[in-house]
Amino acid sequence: MRPPGLVIFDCDGVLVDTETLANRKLSEWLTQAGFPVTYEECRRRFCGRSMRSVQEEIEGTGTNLGVDFVDRWNAGLPELFASGVEAVPYVETLIETLRAAGIPYCVASSARVSKMHITLGATGLLPRFEHAMFSSTMVARGKPCPDLFLHAADTMGFAPADCIVIEDAVAGTIAGVAAGMRVYAYCGDPLSDRDGLAKAGGILFDDMRQVSGMIGLDQPTGFARHGASG
Repeated sequence: MRPPGLVIFDCDGVLVDTETLANRKLSEWLTQAGFPVTYEECRRRFCGRSMRSVQEEIEGTGTNLGVDFVDRWNAGLPELFASGVEAVPYVETLIETLRAAGIPYCVASSARVSKMHITLGATGLLPRFEHAMFSSTMVARGKPCPDLFLHAADTMGFAPADCIVIEDAVAGTIAGVAAGMRVYAYCGDPLSDRDGLAKAGGILFDDMRQVSGMIGLDQPTGFARHGASG
């Protein structure tokens, strides 16, 4: 298999392990607002989505979250992620593999760039991605529409067919496939929607160390779970 020209990473659940903290908090907020929902349902329903799209969906059922819902959510992120955020296991090994092979990479997330600065900063990954960070706030339509991935590819100077996407959410997988890109769907989380990801067209994998072989690169040696930064 010919290696990709560009690798596009999702952020939450792919680079950083934030889904547990974020969805527990989201479940609490929505329930308190009069929309009872469990943590597990939040994971299934809202994973990979922007908070604006979550608000639109919930308010479409008649529950008012308040005009400042998204702003209040974002204002609380530093405290929420002040502790407990870690890099996804072995993702730094994959990043080092791409760097050694000279393959460009970037991050394209439903989250705002300010949130990515918090989460990537907490895990030490921020220096790896400061050169190329893309958010759904930069395009008209977020995931599951392809706009964000197409914007990232165009900005980085690559045709969609030369890009691959690494996702963990059904919405993001749908978006990547719609953009004309190969999508590798990470299922290392026990709550991953494996059936949904496969149905959306994702190529499933359970360990970040598998990716290099799947995309036509040799697996490097000598990297620990949290590889050297730089």
